[in-house]
Amino acid sequence: MTGDASRRTDSDDAPRRAGADDDAPRRTDSDDARLRVDGVEVARYVLAPDLDPRHGPRPYLHPVRTLAGTVVTDALPEDHVWHLGASLAVQDVAGSNLWGGRTYVRDAGYTWRDDHGRIVHTGWTERADDVLAHRLQWRDPAGAVLLTEDRRITAAPVAAAPGAWRLELRYALTAPVDRDVPLGSPATNGRPGGAGYGGFFWRAVAADPPQVFTVDADGEESVNGADSPWVALTGTGPDGGAYTLVFTGLGSGDRWFVRTAMYPGVCVAFAFDTPAVVPAGGSRPGRHTVTVADGILDRTAAAALAAEADATAEPGSDFPTGHGSPGGHGSPAGEDFPGGHGSPSGLGGPAGAGVPGGPA
Repeated sequence: MTGDASRRTDSDDAPRRAGADDDAPRRTDSDDARLRVDGVEVARYVLAPDLDPRHGPRPYLHPVRTLAGTVVTDALPEDHVWHLGASLAVQDVAGSNLWGGRTYVRDAGYTWRDDHGRIVHTGWTERADDVLAHRLQWRDPAGAVLLTEDRRITAAPVAAAPGAWRLELRYALTAPVDRDVPLGSPATNGRPGGAGYGGFFWRAVAADPPQVFTVDADGEESVNGADSPWVALTGTGPDGGAYTLVFTGLGSGDRWFVRTAMYPGVCVAFAFDTPAVVPAGGSRPGRHTVTVADGILDRTAAAALAAEADATAEPGSDFPTGHGSPGGHGSPAGEDFPGGHGSPSGLGGPAGAGVPGGPA
């Protein structure tokens, strides 16, 4: 469902701090890590943002830049303050909101509730210019652990496209041994209109509404909810620089959640129209890539970058071990981690949604 100007974003009644920099996360430089490609800083990883709990505090990448320096992410935007660059976030994790904003309640709509959890860094496993790997806990509002996570983020040049670089995110979400952990979205909780957001979400920034397309579809209405092997988004950054983002990495049951009219965003959605479950003692792995290129690429060029991203995938040899080693969807932790499109890549997906009378 395409967004329009009549939709309400709830920026007016979102909780905000007092002061001129209400929603600027308070942190020290030591809290943040950087990713570099051939010596060029391409992304900052905000590890522990000091945010209102109702903004869904979690580690996130922002700003992310092209090699020429154009910023291609947004964080804490006025329309949806809880959108934080590129991050993993889910609105319904066993009843806790780890997305931020109001929670969609069946038969009631979007409602402010004291149900906000947070995703917390608990220790590094590797940290270098091109690799950030660490362990995390997904916690409910009382601080109890819902899921544990191993996460690995890498940045590398793209050999086939000298003006581009690729971000790869690998992770495994692991449930406690004594209980399943269900994952849901506003759509699975009763909201109509294709609002199945939640997973690996990329909040882009664009001076004008961007263009979005897949191998065989164009535009938000056609692409939202699709299960195409890749999605491309083209836009113009705040500095006037044109860019293209090519996303890959749907897992079994995942769908693309896409917005362009209300705001620019792409998500690998875990529970687009059906709830997902991380089974007791099992892990749900994910592998998602985003190729970040300067300039506007056409469908042929985007398809080539997507194919190259999948061709370079390795079956898990570089994924961190520890609590929750990668396994298949619903498989015991520790099995081989599959790579490439069409293999289980987890409930990956940030998501965002512009919705009538409710946030995303």
